Amino acid sequence: MARRYDPERRRRIIDAAIRVIGRSGIAGLSHRSVAAEADVPLGSTTYHFKTLDELMVAALRQANEGFAKAVASRGGLEDTRTDLATELAGLLGEWLAGERTGVELEYELYLAALRRPALRPVAAEWCEDVTALLSRRTDPVTARALVALMDGICLQVLLTDTPYDEAYARGMLDRVISGT
Repeated sequence: MARRYDPERRRRIIDAAIRVIGRSGIAGLSHRSVAAEADVPLGSTTYHFKTLDELMVAALRQANEGFAKAVASRGGLEDTRTDLATELAGLLGEWLAGERTGVELEYELYLAALRRPALRPVAAEWCEDVTALLSRRTDPVTARALVALMDGICLQVLLTDTPYDEAYARGMLDRVISGT
């Protein structure tokens, strides 16, 4: 039997892993659950991803694209005439107002790096990329502090199930930026 060429299979497996994690958490992730979700043979998942850590790295990279798209859609982050705190608070509001499952999934994978060292470089890449972007508007130390504050605000919203308070976020971000 000839092998069927399926250039999208790897991407479908990653998408399926994201859906499994979104529905069942990381504990529900297995090659078998992903193969069933993607409607591919079990051997396909292990061919493309030898370990679950490899699959989670790919899922985290893809999930990080969601925030990157939100950043890219807000041209004000690059524009030095805009108020950085206002732009960042608006960005967080946009991101948190989107599909909640996607935001939760991103953080679940991000926090999985605490127990899965293979995920740490991807989590660090995300922090470094956002810090580099913000360093165009402020110094690197302040940029790192802004990333930490934004992470904290997002986690509080997700964990307490409270609505995002854009005015509060803007005020706190402004304090970090202005150093007061």
